Amino acid sequence: MLPPVLSAVYIHPVKSLAARAADEAAVEPWGLDGDRRWMLIDHENRVVTQRQQPCMAQLSADPVPGGGLAVSAPGAPSLTVEVPDPARTVVAELHRSKVEVAVAAGEAHAWFSARLGAEVRLVHLDAPSHRRPVDPEFGRPGETVSLADGFPLLLTASASLDALNSWVARGDHPDEGPLPMNRFRPNVVVDGTEPWAEDGWRRIAIGEVAFRVVKPCGRCVITTTDQRTAERGKEPLRTLARHRRDGKHLLFGQNMIPESTGVIRAGDPVRVLG
Repeated sequence: MLPPVLSAVYIHPVKSLAARAADEAAVEPWGLDGDRRWMLIDHENRVVTQRQQPCMAQLSADPVPGGGLAVSAPGAPSLTVEVPDPARTVVAELHRSKVEVAVAAGEAHAWFSARLGAEVRLVHLDAPSHRRPVDPEFGRPGETVSLADGFPLLLTASASLDALNSWVARGDHPDEGPLPMNRFRPNVVVDGTEPWAEDGWRRIAIGEVAFRVVKPCGRCVITTTDQRTAERGKEPLRTLARHRRDGKHLLFGQNMIPESTGVIRAGDPVRVLG
């Protein structure tokens, strides 16, 4: 078997919107440059994701010069959003943590609210001082994360998806497979491994950038959402519950924390360091 290689890189400019494939990305201490720096919140300042609004999968956001966004949706006018005034902030609730974020202009709120049929606001995380600490059970003092659920990066492996799809094909809902990798919303995808090899990794290098592999990723209902149609099914959670359960967690992919910074590129070798 050839050595493992980085086959794909994905950025999610707005949390829970469509992923954006990239040929390369700069690795910052809190995640990939431009990944999950924006998110939507409700009228109580709580994060809104595909858990509540599966149609968010059909909305797209692309970075524009100056740090803003160009947002688009099928059948809707596009909108350019500028980086908001950093002095106009609110404290938002992101799962079990609080984070200070800057509030975008009103036209952004109106655009997203119209698409989702619910009152939402678009917010931005800019200042490094506002980054959230990584769970101290897995992170070291000073390690932070942006607006990702809990860790700076998520890694998945193509061979493990192939194995999962083979189980789906023999399960109760074979018509739902094979599932594409975008169901799992990774940052980096690795080719050239044995299925589930990533379970045994503790440290890896992608190109010249080192990472700690700290925790398997427990999966939620978002994985059952078709990222093209926003329709929900039973898979992969039904199959993960049979084959990849750890207590109440259904596992696919590995959470990572950078040990260094640099640029990673599709095609980079992936080396297991421990």
